[in-house]
Amino acid sequence: MSVEIVVSLNDSWVLDHRDDDLLPIDFLKKEIKEKLQDLVTVGYSSLTELSLHLKDEKGKGDEVAKKILAIFSKRYGTDVKDDIISFKVDNVEETARRKEDTAGRFAAKEEPDSSVDCMEKIDALVGAEEFKALARELKQIAPQINRNKTYETLLSQSYVFSINEGYGLSTSLSLLTELFASFKLGAIKIQKEALEIKLPPPKEGESMEPFSEAINNLSFGNKEKVKLLCVDISEWMNKTNSRVFKNFLSRIEKHASEFIVVFRIPYVDKDVLERVKFSISDLMFVKAVSFPPFSRGETQRCAEAEFEKYGFNMSDAAWEGFHARIEEERSDGKFYGVNTIKKVVRELLYKKQLDNALRGLNETIINNEDALELCRAAEDSGLSGYEMLDKLVGTDAIKQRINEIIAQIEYSLNDEDIQSPCVHMRFVGNPGTGKTTVARIIGKILKEKGVLRIGNFYEVSGRDFCGRYIVETAPKTAAICREAYGSVLFIDEAYSLYRGQEDTRDFGIEALDTLIAEMENHRSDMVVIMAGYTDEIATLMKGNAGLESRMPYLLEFPNFTREQLYEIYVSMLGNKTRYEEDLLPAVKKYFDELPQHILDDRKFSNARFVRNLYERTRAKASTRCKLEGKKTIAITKGDFELASSDVEFTFIMEKKNKIGFLN
Repeated sequence: MSVEIVVSLNDSWVLDHRDDDLLPIDFLKKEIKEKLQDLVTVGYSSLTELSLHLKDEKGKGDEVAKKILAIFSKRYGTDVKDDIISFKVDNVEETARRKEDTAGRFAAKEEPDSSVDCMEKIDALVGAEEFKALARELKQIAPQINRNKTYETLLSQSYVFSINEGYGLSTSLSLLTELFASFKLGAIKIQKEALEIKLPPPKEGESMEPFSEAINNLSFGNKEKVKLLCVDISEWMNKTNSRVFKNFLSRIEKHASEFIVVFRIPYVDKDVLERVKFSISDLMFVKAVSFPPFSRGETQRCAEAEFEKYGFNMSDAAWEGFHARIEEERSDGKFYGVNTIKKVVRELLYKKQLDNALRGLNETIINNEDALELCRAAEDSGLSGYEMLDKLVGTDAIKQRINEIIAQIEYSLNDEDIQSPCVHMRFVGNPGTGKTTVARIIGKILKEKGVLRIGNFYEVSGRDFCGRYIVETAPKTAAICREAYGSVLFIDEAYSLYRGQEDTRDFGIEALDTLIAEMENHRSDMVVIMAGYTDEIATLMKGNAGLESRMPYLLEFPNFTREQLYEIYVSMLGNKTRYEEDLLPAVKKYFDELPQHILDDRKFSNARFVRNLYERTRAKASTRCKLEGKKTIAITKGDFELASSDVEFTFIMEKKNKIGFLN
């Protein structure tokens, strides 16, 4: 008897844990292999599911499930609910026998062409055009395969799927198995459950250990019951020509009649995909399929389907707010396709229903105000770019320089005799001097002036361009740039791409070369702004001979003065925050007494320091008001003094020298 245990995790809960050192499924696999190896073997896995096979008669499925739950609860809490983790225990042979008996009772009836229904599901996918083309090709050739009984020519074909996380890998695998099953390939049965395995990183030498899980699953193969096996080879993209990887491919090839194999890698450019495909095709017949990231329209289609599922709709105006929220999700370099889109939709639905509950309504149309409330930049959403610029405190020199740059760009665009200008920029200065804020405003102004088509703002760090392997860096850089076409690409800590000739790492140089090509090819449709410390940006310009000439505009952001820091604090109080009259003199005195060497320190975070101090003051006031039973918050001098006495805001006055902030 063979018993299979399927462990399933809630997809939203898994998404919330995407930044963990070890993803939940990977944690379970590791713990189960260490602690339950005498009871089960690990089968396929995905981001949210894990399949286990019970060994012999050494334990019962339900008892093993309880042990796994205990392991899971110890790490994630003892109050884990069924909606977070669930188990399905099946007698594999008994389930298969019931299916065969059912099929036998209805064998005499003419069955409908199930491939038609499957193709409708495939055609309904958002994007995935190459996958759809593959499905149509397979459906077209299937009658020929059946007529000539040349099943091996179809089943021995392997695939390389180039697809990022969250763009429907598991769905595509499921539909592919369903399509194959619909072809009725003689006595061969295609199992509709796909196995998903991720290869660990290579080890030194010729160790086959990283392939052990995949090889173990190959031993469960069956020629009469063919399964689809998906092997994630992302960690091996630069090692596909190694002898140990070729040895693994030969193991797979020996089981070609038992498995349809899909190799998964991240979305990469065509040349990289073709190189991987060529390497694998030494031993196998391979077709490559790309799944490009969603366009703006495809993102909206996904969201529309999700809203419709819950009976809600978006107004036409609200889509701008929705896309602004999506761009904020993209801007940190962690975007998980459909999963992130669903997360934003659910946030919107929660916000709308809460608003309905407070107002005694039951509206199902989400408006622009609802959408913008989820955006971090919503506070200034109704202002023009120049109005946002005028609101900034202590940046008069920057404002003047921006006006000069905008005027130069407009002049160049209006003169037909002048080539389309490079509008890429360098922002240099210490942290908290307004570089990110000004970059965002420039994008808005250039949109309003018609220089940029979209005017969105994408913020990444220099290290975000670098892949885990050399071959991944260039396509990753190109993908980030593709997202920013028509908008501003703001690169913070850009100096991490190049640290001088003594830096022997190739990743940064490769990213820089690709970035420069994108900057030149899309000079009129993308603004790249590199930001960082003055000296480091100067070093970065030496990383490529043509970089400095492609970034003609330099803006220097000086540290704020004591008076400007005080003005920034007052501006944060705004018109909505209540405070006592004695607060402002205390704030003024605090900033007036900040030591000069603190202000000059390159690590001093300027406006960011002020914001942290303001938020700490408000937190102190909130706590005090709650203890006093007050329903509204009013900040007092005492609240500020408590906040400014916290260690990160305190400086020490010695007899002669001020030695800086406490650490």
